[in-house]
Amino acid sequence: MADRAEDMADVIVVGFGAAGACAALEAAEAGADVLVLDRFDGGGASAVSGGVVYAGGGTDQQRAAGVADTVEDMYAYLELEVGDVVSAETLRAFCAGSADMIRWLERHGVPFEGSLCPVKTSYPNDDHYLYYSGSECSGLFRGVARPAPRGHRAKGRGTSGTVLFGRLAAAARRRGVRVLPRTRALRLVTADGDAVTGVVVATLRDAPRRVRTAHRLLARYATKPGLYVPVLRKALHRRVVALERRYAREVTLSARRGVVLAAGGFVADREMLRRHAPAYRGGLPLGTPADDGSGIRLGTEVGAATAELDRVSAWRFLTPPSAFLGGVLVDAAGRRVIDESRYGAAVGEALITRHGGRGWLLVDAPIVRAARRTARGESQWFQWLQALYLLRRGRVSDRTLAGVARRAGVDPDGLVATVTAHNEAAATGAVDPAGKPAEFVRPLTTPPFSLIDVSIRPNVGYPCPMLTLGGLVVDEGTGQVRDTEDSTIPGLYAAGRSAVGICSRAYVSGLSLADCVFSGRRAGAHSARYSRPELVEKSPQ
Repeated sequence: MADRAEDMADVIVVGFGAAGACAALEAAEAGADVLVLDRFDGGGASAVSGGVVYAGGGTDQQRAAGVADTVEDMYAYLELEVGDVVSAETLRAFCAGSADMIRWLERHGVPFEGSLCPVKTSYPNDDHYLYYSGSECSGLFRGVARPAPRGHRAKGRGTSGTVLFGRLAAAARRRGVRVLPRTRALRLVTADGDAVTGVVVATLRDAPRRVRTAHRLLARYATKPGLYVPVLRKALHRRVVALERRYAREVTLSARRGVVLAAGGFVADREMLRRHAPAYRGGLPLGTPADDGSGIRLGTEVGAATAELDRVSAWRFLTPPSAFLGGVLVDAAGRRVIDESRYGAAVGEALITRHGGRGWLLVDAPIVRAARRTARGESQWFQWLQALYLLRRGRVSDRTLAGVARRAGVDPDGLVATVTAHNEAAATGAVDPAGKPAEFVRPLTTPPFSLIDVSIRPNVGYPCPMLTLGGLVVDEGTGQVRDTEDSTIPGLYAAGRSAVGICSRAYVSGLSLADCVFSGRRAGAHSARYSRPELVEKSPQ
């Protein structure tokens, strides 16, 4: 039992990213006293993300842009994209509530805008905040659903995850949510054998101010720029851990109604990656050092079931510049890898699982000229730097296909056969051999030819961001965590990347944040209403 009144709450949320903030908001709006814990200052992977929320079915922003979309088209696309990772009923509820989800975020201060991006890109520049953020335009999906742009980017300069999280965090505090930063959850407290009634934490709340300040600054710089410089991240995080070991104090926090685990995924835990998804090591961990699987481990230590832990989203975006969509992606044997208009995670998965992580984009002289001309205007600063890297250090050229293949280490005969088939289809109007839509197909006939190395390996100039998708199994109606016998664990909930959700088998931009909102609100609403008469004490008023 907690020693002090402030160590007790109706609902305790572990993790203060988008999922945790939405859970806290929903619980507070239902009348619960809510306490949120975060190992750092909050934000997590959500704050370093692009701030994109996948939504459709006729949002206000889509209508403002003149885009026609329906719930049925959104459902049909996602049903094929994400498979049966959640039930049809849950996926339909997600799609049907999508437009209202954006309005809920707007009511809590998150700004969106219907400025439609005119080109297909991995992330739009600051002129545009609505775009095709998945594979909606690709050949595989066009026969299933009418394509529509559903990537709703929070309005803010650069990668706008900071705007999205900042507005949600401010809204939570306005609703009276208490936040306890620099606090790490160690283990869950249970009663009567299985009911979760609290959390044991290690907290720096009583440490000297200089220690808390140092911890805050070290954690901040370990996230950015440490996100892009893994050596720096590791060095700074070691100092964070040293401060925690020396100054943190164990405290027991009690929850009258429930605990929500929203502590992110496990991309920062190399051992968990090695055990569950060994092929996905060597990428750029997208998140913070707190994405170490701690939320998932808290659940499994009290008997929770897990699923989809082998699913990792590895992003190998070919755009911007959009001109690169006219190229042909091949492996070391010169074989076509995938429809180049597919989403970057589908490209990454194809390269890793079927081609040993090796890949090259074949382009000809007109595509190179167009890429040089348009790259800056279509890009954020980091995308532009990556495009420059690919056009310079990442590229080899030759007057012939066989010659450029030999220079890159690609099989010449295989490359020539692949390009011949591609060009014949382009010239006759036949369906592209990889299914790429006609508007993206370009005959590759004008030398010099270039092979751009897009292989997946540690590379500062062209990194491959990765995030984990699996987590704790939850009841899809309530967000309650299920145990290995498929029963729910009383008083325990999970949301975001600590839980199995809509994006846990396949990811497109915005789907994880949308799932964080969807699953966070679900867990927060149900935990606020949950009652264990033998454990509940009267809340302080």
